[in-house]
Amino acid sequence: MIGVRLFLKLDSDTRIGHGKVALLEKIEETGSISAAGRALDMTYRRAWELVDHLNKAFGRPLVAGQTGGAGGGGAKLTDLGREVVMRYRALQVATEAAAEPHVAALEALMVEAEAQDGLDDGG
Repeated sequence: MIGVRLFLKLDSDTRIGHGKVALLEKIEETGSISAAGRALDMTYRRAWELVDHLNKAFGRPLVAGQTGGAGGGGAKLTDLGREVVMRYRALQVATEAAAEPHVAALEALMVEAEAQDGLDDGG
């Protein structure tokens, strides 16, 4: 089965794709960079580096840290962070919809080629 993956090149050093968006979504869900990282099998350091890189690429925070206290610290998406996630997911849906007839045609060609190979083998 052919799949389509979307990534956006923000600048020469920064791309945003499924993994970074999933991290942002997990931060929103868990309220924590470390918990989000653990849920996605990455270290806190790696999760923090990705968040820091995105914050710098957009010139303002997508994720804002909350200082500790009785309830402890945490992190949450800013309005910009939520908008980036929403726009990426909208682009993903639109891309998949636009690609669907082409993917189906390519998959049909693959089936034809497999069938033809079966005939060439004396089948």
